[in-house]
Amino acid sequence: MANVVLVIDMVQGFLEPGHNLYCGDDSRSIIPNVQALLERERRDGSSILFISDHHDPDDLEFQVFPVHCVKGTEEPDVIPELSDFVTESNVVPKNRYSGFFNTDLDQRLEALNPDKVILCGVCTDICVLHTTSDARNRDYSVEVPANCVATFDPDAHKWALGHLEKILGAKVL
Repeated sequence: MANVVLVIDMVQGFLEPGHNLYCGDDSRSIIPNVQALLERERRDGSSILFISDHHDPDDLEFQVFPVHCVKGTEEPDVIPELSDFVTESNVVPKNRYSGFFNTDLDQRLEALNPDKVILCGVCTDICVLHTTSDARNRDYSVEVPANCVATFDPDAHKWALGHLEKILGAKVL
């Protein structure tokens, strides 16, 4: 068995300047770390899945956050820096914080039966946190490299890393 890497929301709507929910320049600083992680894991035989926001134009999430990652726009597309790792079959569209909600991620992980699930991407305190929680609730061993996750708010990032480790039982490296 190998690992599965879940790349959370490394999409244009969050990581390219000028979009409604641009996570900021600090979040872009994780891109080389994520590239190195994906290169290493691919070389070691791990599977890579891109979990990315894909919203309908009238999604209820827009009552909480500005309109973002609408289907049919470029915002849900994985950033160009990671495009070498994208295949036609390894993108899992989601429309809520957790990559498990209303997707086939559960079935994909069951079929892959990984030794561990490694999560990276944005936002540490939102989609990374909720996807980690759901993975742990399914008894997966979860690892989160701290230099491969980011969010808008440095305090929320720090809190989320602690929560991932101390409450959810993920291994934060």
